[in-house]
Amino acid sequence: MIIDLVGTTTGKIEEALIAVRHRVGGPACGKVLTLVIVTDEVGQYDALRCSAEASQDSPSRILAVIRRSGEEPRLDAEVHAGDTGPGETVLMRMYGSLAQHAESAVLPLLLPDTPVITWWPGEAPSRPGDEPLGDLAQRRITDVTGNADPLEALTRLALAYRPGDTDLSWTRLTPWRSLLASGLDKPYGAITGVSVEAVLGNPSAVLLASWLSERLAVPAEVGWSNGPGVTSVALETTSGRLCVTRPDGRVATLSRPGQPDRQVGLHRRPKAELIAEELLRLEPDEIYREALLGWPQNVSLRVPAGAS
Repeated sequence: MIIDLVGTTTGKIEEALIAVRHRVGGPACGKVLTLVIVTDEVGQYDALRCSAEASQDSPSRILAVIRRSGEEPRLDAEVHAGDTGPGETVLMRMYGSLAQHAESAVLPLLLPDTPVITWWPGEAPSRPGDEPLGDLAQRRITDVTGNADPLEALTRLALAYRPGDTDLSWTRLTPWRSLLASGLDKPYGAITGVSVEAVLGNPSAVLLASWLSERLAVPAEVGWSNGPGVTSVALETTSGRLCVTRPDGRVATLSRPGQPDRQVGLHRRPKAELIAEELLRLEPDEIYREALLGWPQNVSLRVPAGAS
């Protein structure tokens, strides 16, 4: 069910939420968090689709904020219930001066006594925790792949880090980290170095290299391949090379000294799956913090062939 409200107020939006809840038979409670999405008109469809899929495991109130141009302050809203998942969704288009103070419209609609997560699905802000819609959240999700220079954006996030920050370029590494940890279950020689290869400018590659460098206390290097995404990780040991290669974005080969090669599924996950993972983690991610803050010092970037 959808209710359209033009030139509305937060009070009328709350009344509409109660009305649709009664009409579709939804419970008044049972939602575990509020997800605030800061997006634009172009990206709102994909962001809402991803968040609706992710909320299957974490029933949420989803508040999508879209800032629009216009001189007169105005708030238009679409209230959805029963058609976007187990929670509720409010799409808010803000005009004029209201667009610069979106938190004033969002704050009255937050679910009481539940965590707040703010997600920027497009270009990541330089200082998420200092943004008004970020400051009211316990966790803040960015995705620097939406920035023109992802590595520069990652550096800015490191300088402005606050507990609760995370980036989807780190979330994408969960299967890689699990596979590498399993590869180290078997006996191996002393590790002397780490190298990661990925498509040019891939932020996940430098975070993965930084994490391995921090954990293993060895130098790390990132080189560039044709992709897609991260294509290989190699650990140099005194007994040989332990390597994971994934040239097609779907299946990886784990190679260990003295062991037969093993193929493992390692597909590139859709964004809805990444958001679902983050909605289940409400505490600060200290391992991400270490990898983010350490990457400029721990990782050397190999100059692409042909670059000056």
